[in-house]
Amino acid sequence: MAPPPEHRRPIKRAAISDQQRRREVALRLQADRRSDAQNRARQLASSVLSLGHEPETEPEVEQEQEMSDASGQLSGRTDLDPVRAARLRGPEVRRWFARQLMLPEWMVDVPPLLDRDWYVFPRPSGKRCFVVSSNGTTISRLRNGSILHRFPSNLPNGARTKDVSGPASSYSILDCIFHEPDETYYVIDMVCWRGYSLYDCTAEFRFFWLNSKLSETGASDPPSQYHRYRFNVVQIYECNLAGLQASYSGQVPYVKDGLLFFNKHAHYQAGNTPLALVWKDNVCSQYVLDTDSKGQIPSQQQVVLELQNDGNLTTFDDPPVALGSLSRDLIAQSGLQVGNLVRVAIRDDSVRLVDGKLDLGELQLVGKTNHSRAFADTYSKVLFQHAARHAPLRIEDLVASIQSNSSMDNSQASDVEMEG
Repeated sequence: MAPPPEHRRPIKRAAISDQQRRREVALRLQADRRSDAQNRARQLASSVLSLGHEPETEPEVEQEQEMSDASGQLSGRTDLDPVRAARLRGPEVRRWFARQLMLPEWMVDVPPLLDRDWYVFPRPSGKRCFVVSSNGTTISRLRNGSILHRFPSNLPNGARTKDVSGPASSYSILDCIFHEPDETYYVIDMVCWRGYSLYDCTAEFRFFWLNSKLSETGASDPPSQYHRYRFNVVQIYECNLAGLQASYSGQVPYVKDGLLFFNKHAHYQAGNTPLALVWKDNVCSQYVLDTDSKGQIPSQQQVVLELQNDGNLTTFDDPPVALGSLSRDLIAQSGLQVGNLVRVAIRDDSVRLVDGKLDLGELQLVGKTNHSRAFADTYSKVLFQHAARHAPLRIEDLVASIQSNSSMDNSQASDVEMEG
């Protein structure tokens, strides 16, 4: 992690980027929001436990690296009560559950005050899911609503043992990544604990509770008769030079898939948020560039977009971003329908960055996506993937940002001393 070499980057980054503006807006909105967080947590717990009655077989799902940036946009469906949510089927179920998790944007610029306002930790590779313990059982559900596991655990009210205490309404909700190689749930956030909602608590508070409360339950103990899977807390660091170095280069007991950054002041916001960011390079992840259906990296960047009624191809943001369009003749010839997810290729020579906005130019239709794919790409992912091919945001850039902040602090301290 040496300081960056002294040369100009191919793409000049704006002083205040679009992603930074959205970060500022998100912080203002959560300060103004006074939602009924307790009711929201209760609805989510009930829905995770009861939504659908599919068998406990592992469903066909996409790899985490393809779905990590998906965000729900099912208008009017985000705050459904459990009864209405239970009536959803097919794509609506997947969209509804995608809206419940707090999903990171891809880091396309370095946030200011990275070392003061942010945490960083190495993200485990695996399946993102909610884990709910209640009424003597524990259920994990993937973002599409399918049951991943139903099992006993040492989480509160998570197993039918004689020492189970508390009412059935005393539930807990954890945001986890299931790591298959060691069959461990790595907990990356805490949404609710013993019926107490943490939605409107800052990440700083949630992470404190996560570390203190989870250790009291024995959930990190090895598997046993009443505790099928181990729950481990991911080591979270202050995003200073030491914390970034430990996250990036340090040894972890799981397969690493990039770094996650959380703003300390961020509440648990359902859906995609610029207050949580994911960043990757070839050192900390084996999946940096997207692959095609054969698992190969295509020569040209490919993007998955959703076909709209007017022929526009949009991202899975809220609101969606139109990145291109298809002619009615091509839509008819290809047998496409509104709402289909289509894969398109981008010609490198047609891509332009205008005021920090990505103009993809001409798009070439590759075809429909695999039926297991539930979401289009987000705009931040498209931009990150483009940058990763041509002018990637490097670990040296993150280091330089932190060093720059430290230099400014030292300069200001010297000025104060001289004034005195």
